[in-house]
Amino acid sequence: MSKITKEDALKYHSQGKPGKIEVVPTKPYSSQRDLSLAYSPGVADPCLEIEKNSDLAYEYTAKGNLVAVISNGTAVLGLGNIGAIAGKPVMEGKGLLFKIFAGIDVFDIEVNETDPEKFIQVVKAISPTFGGINLEDIKAPECFEIEDRLKEELDIPIMHDDQHGTAIISAAGLLNALEITGKKISEVKIVVNGAGASANSCTQLYVLLGAKVENIVMVDSKGVINKKRTDLNERKKLFATSREIMTLSEAVVGADVFLGLSVAGVLSKEMVQTMNDNPIVFALANPNPEISYDDAISARPDIIFATGRSDHPNQINNVLGFPYIFRGALDVRAKCINEAMKVAAVQAIADLAKKAVPDVVNAAYNIKRLSFGKDYLIPKPLDPRLLTTVAPAVAKAAMESGVARKKIKDFDAYDLRLRELMGSDNKMLRRFYEIARQHPKRVVFSESNHINMLKAAEAALAEKICYPVLLGNEEKIANIAAENHIDLTGIEIVNLRHDREEERRIKYARLLATKRGREGMTFEEAYEKMYERNYFGMMMVETGEADALITGVYSRYTDSVNVAKEVVGIRSGLNHIGAMHIMNTKKGVFFLADTLFNRHPSTETLIDVAKLTYNTVKFFNHEPVMAMLSYSNFGSVQSGSPASIHEVVETLHTKYPEICVDGEMQVTFALNQKLRDDKYPFSKLKGKKVNTLIFPNLSSANTTYKMLIEMGLADTIGPIQMGLNKPIHIVDVESSVRDIVNITAVAVLDAIVNDQREWNEKVQEL
Repeated sequence: MSKITKEDALKYHSQGKPGKIEVVPTKPYSSQRDLSLAYSPGVADPCLEIEKNSDLAYEYTAKGNLVAVISNGTAVLGLGNIGAIAGKPVMEGKGLLFKIFAGIDVFDIEVNETDPEKFIQVVKAISPTFGGINLEDIKAPECFEIEDRLKEELDIPIMHDDQHGTAIISAAGLLNALEITGKKISEVKIVVNGAGASANSCTQLYVLLGAKVENIVMVDSKGVINKKRTDLNERKKLFATSREIMTLSEAVVGADVFLGLSVAGVLSKEMVQTMNDNPIVFALANPNPEISYDDAISARPDIIFATGRSDHPNQINNVLGFPYIFRGALDVRAKCINEAMKVAAVQAIADLAKKAVPDVVNAAYNIKRLSFGKDYLIPKPLDPRLLTTVAPAVAKAAMESGVARKKIKDFDAYDLRLRELMGSDNKMLRRFYEIARQHPKRVVFSESNHINMLKAAEAALAEKICYPVLLGNEEKIANIAAENHIDLTGIEIVNLRHDREEERRIKYARLLATKRGREGMTFEEAYEKMYERNYFGMMMVETGEADALITGVYSRYTDSVNVAKEVVGIRSGLNHIGAMHIMNTKKGVFFLADTLFNRHPSTETLIDVAKLTYNTVKFFNHEPVMAMLSYSNFGSVQSGSPASIHEVVETLHTKYPEICVDGEMQVTFALNQKLRDDKYPFSKLKGKKVNTLIFPNLSSANTTYKMLIEMGLADTIGPIQMGLNKPIHIVDVESSVRDIVNITAVAVLDAIVNDQREWNEKVQEL
């Protein structure tokens, strides 16, 4: 991952709508009747029902899927006591993680109060709003009292994630590490360096899982916590040892397990060398662990090592736990998160690491094959199976331990609901990135003088989805990069106008002149074109010296398209190309075409666009159900554009019966299945949900997708080029860095498929 600069972080949090989360309505609100139901007078009825039975708040309000992330800012990450308002970005971030990983809504609440009693009273007072409370970044020892009191006095799930999140994930890792080494938790000697909230909770959970208190030594900033010390609070006294040792170096001699929740660099190589055979070292100080990965591995080849970092094996990451623990607790309306539920989460996470890892996870982490062992003790944070593994385990434990107020009777149906719950996120885009990481390609960024192109190339390299090639003057590009803090390390720059590229310009010109000679192109004309970025870059792709090209932030798309047609050409059997946008909405994923190229398409053009769109949607692993749009329905207007669309549909039905398409139809009937089925039962789309919309002209298509974006109703990927012989992708002039990187991932997928297509053609020739 590339270095995250201060500028990047501040821009991320401020651009567009400030912050990271928002509240959106979940019920209709467009009519006066809707508003009357939402507020007065309709709202009175659910209020009165809840007054009679408070549990009905789960039926009539968002309470059952709403968690409060609450902090007073006294122990924020590694920043310390920075205050409630300064901790708000962290709390919003926690809310984002709840939402994207488990579909849980969050209000982040920053309480400007450090007195534990007053803080408790504030949380108690607002608790009726929520189905659960995630306490966050509250310093020890106050956090112990706050959590204990709230758990005792409230009847909803309460968890201080700083304590229990790390405990649950590290415990899962510990169980698996012990299994690998053949050791028993009841027999191993454990050293815990750190005595704060997280260290205390980890140690207590290990004891619950079978560790013996007499086998545990805890060390704080003053040394070993032993029974001779008179400065211990009640939490530390639980783990005071009677052994005659004073220092960490003495404590680790002969130890089987080291758990670090302290500061960087306190564990030396020499200390690790004094540990027992097959030592287990969890060095979890962030961002730098108690001992570095390199030092730990070089000190003991037999070590099993984990950190909190994503750039080393075995990352102990709380996101493996808290979203799914709360998901399971909320879904059975648990009164609390008890020890049985924590143990169930531990076991579920540990067991998942032993199962065969899906290719999607291997691809996401650019690893050929993950398998249970020393370097894979716990699942990866992006493993999609965590939701359907941990949440049900927690829900079952809540039911079996008697704290669930709602029973799940069909866990197969629950599993399906969990999968559907996450259906509206950007999983498709994640999958594009994951596949691209498996097979990164050389991608030319032709307009590299544009800052967005440079930033996109930097980000694409950091994401490991491609090997960027920049076209342009090295000095100019370097100056732009320096001015904007863009790291070009590892990125190739090709100065197409430099003398050293003369041989390549001549080669490209000869090839292009030969290809287009019967269309009047001479070698001299072709040679002059090789001083233009798009011509040169597309010839790199045409000759196989690059795999794909991204352009468009400067060039008019018509100019770029014409160059692409000259250089790489249109696929055999087609006379036109098209562009598609993928729109990710709350109602699902939709594919829109043609959104960029064909202004006033003829019937022949629309037939090509429909064929291209059908194949492209299938390429993205969706079954196309296509509606040809117009302002009329099924022949109600028999002239002009509707008549042309009608003719297109008839041709498609006759010549390409495998394509599921119908029209012409208004967008209302395309998207409202019940209305369409009732009104036009003869439609070939009867009983099907339309996911692909073909527009009658560029104006309607372009306006629609841009309106959806600007109104905040959809995320988009596109424009995606359809129909050229090679992966040439032309972005909009207003494309953001994120848009360009997304298209780069698509271009890499296009290149992967193009390689397969060319291979198949060669095989057929043989």
